[in-house]
Amino acid sequence: MEKDERLFADIVKRHKSSIYTVCYMFAKDADEADNLFQEVLINMWKGMDTFREESKIGTWIWRVSFNTCISADRKKRRDKTVRLSMDVNMYETHDEDSRQIKMLHDRIHRLKPFDRAIVMLWLEGLPYDEIGAVVGISVKNVSVRLVRIKEELKRMKDND
Repeated sequence: MEKDERLFADIVKRHKSSIYTVCYMFAKDADEADNLFQEVLINMWKGMDTFREESKIGTWIWRVSFNTCISADRKKRRDKTVRLSMDVNMYETHDEDSRQIKMLHDRIHRLKPFDRAIVMLWLEGLPYDEIGAVVGISVKNVSVRLVRIKEELKRMKDND
């Protein structure tokens, strides 16, 4: 696929919610999610020439998004820094639904990056074959891993 700014803008427009969903699940706050989103867009732009159209564009975007976020997560863990707190929580929960969503987000965030990627794709409603294509495993392996991930999420306690 040749680089074309209008085509790229259209692709981003159609897939921005998927990209941001991945970034959100790997981020601790909105600023980090925005930074990851920008990194994904940079990597997509750089990689447009290498997209061979052997898979759907959406599958390729999921792969770029997850690979970017997983790489950033590894780098962050390696470069562990202490962040200053401004004592403002933009993700503050005020009702039961918000608290449950926050609890699920926190639990998913504690999964290993590969498992986090699988559960995110599943939550987005992707079929097992497409999840397998994005993360590079068989459909059967997707099924087995999802069962294990769900069990792990159930066993987690909120204060672990």
